[in-house]
Amino acid sequence: MPTRRACPQRYQLSKRALAVVKEGHPWIFRGLVSSAASALADGQWLALYDGGNQVVGHGVYAAEGAIAIRVLDRAVVRPRAGDFAARIAAALARRKALRDETDGFRAINGESDGLPGVVVDVFGAAVVTQAYGAGLDALARYAGLRVARTLGAAGVVVRGAQRRVGGGAAAPRVVAGVAADLAWFREGPLAFAARPKTGQKSGTFLDLRGLRRWCRTAPLAGARVLNLFAYTGTLGRACEHAGAAHVTQIDRAADALAFAAAHHVGDPARHAFVDADVFAWCKQAPGDARFELVIVDPPSMTSRIDQVPGVLATYRRLHAAAAARVAPGGRIVVACCTSRVSRQQFAEVAHATLGRRFALERDLPPEVDHPVGFPEADYLKVLVFRERDRA
Repeated sequence: MPTRRACPQRYQLSKRALAVVKEGHPWIFRGLVSSAASALADGQWLALYDGGNQVVGHGVYAAEGAIAIRVLDRAVVRPRAGDFAARIAAALARRKALRDETDGFRAINGESDGLPGVVVDVFGAAVVTQAYGAGLDALARYAGLRVARTLGAAGVVVRGAQRRVGGGAAAPRVVAGVAADLAWFREGPLAFAARPKTGQKSGTFLDLRGLRRWCRTAPLAGARVLNLFAYTGTLGRACEHAGAAHVTQIDRAADALAFAAAHHVGDPARHAFVDADVFAWCKQAPGDARFELVIVDPPSMTSRIDQVPGVLATYRRLHAAAAARVAPGGRIVVACCTSRVSRQQFAEVAHATLGRRFALERDLPPEVDHPVGFPEADYLKVLVFRERDRA
């Protein structure tokens, strides 16, 4: 457990920051901390005080970034190992039913599971744990080890988050057992590969399980599918399972497409992998390139609230370009993982761009291993549209 936890630094909250803590939000943003915070060390554990000299909770300070303090709890007594162990056990219990479908899941989802800044993912026999802030590395390691012990995992990998303070992320390291460079996990009838030690999100987005589930059960027999921002091709593999005749997968990350071709293909003749800019490809592809299903799942576009208007405009252009590639009677799936864009904002943009031609068919909810414990945690939005019947 963190050495700094034993002697947390006293920090008095401003009235606005105190209101945030009392409302139950786990983040105190940079604009709500006083100038006294500049004297705190990056990763310093804090005892949070109100104006009346009473402890109202505990948190961890970050020297840079939008989030200045991650709130660990709202108790007078600082949290101990047993408190975190109970939160980890509770999180695993909430995922018990999910494990009938898959052995690839998020065991700990940060703030929404009571461990701010800590993420623990399970890929079959491998557990990957990561801290998203200084001062949380020991807690992340502790959580990963407890999850692995509970599940009987073969190994635990600790991955460091990219940080502005002190340079880049530390190299991944195996802290328990053994962990291969490649880990396989099952998801329904399919098997997917992950890279516990390398790649964004270890090469597989666990939060897209709901969309993969929809794809593998969708009426795609004989269909042509366009998978934009394909990454490692798990959605394309799910579409192939559903009977798609051909899947065209577009991404700028050549290494990710190579991984997809090596691991997420059943019949190679039914897949084409194209290293290209999505906007350029949609504009330059032959006019008769039409698909019964088009999937648009771009990466997060910003972490800054002031950039949201420009991001929404980009979504509009992207949706319009993708919609032009949908065959008559087809479907388009649009996804957004930009947390600064609210669910309502994204839905309004999608309906404004697609609503004349398409009707909303499904609004996929977050998966159980990605619980939404506060507004910013509701980051992933996935909407399925189908072309309206032509009179």
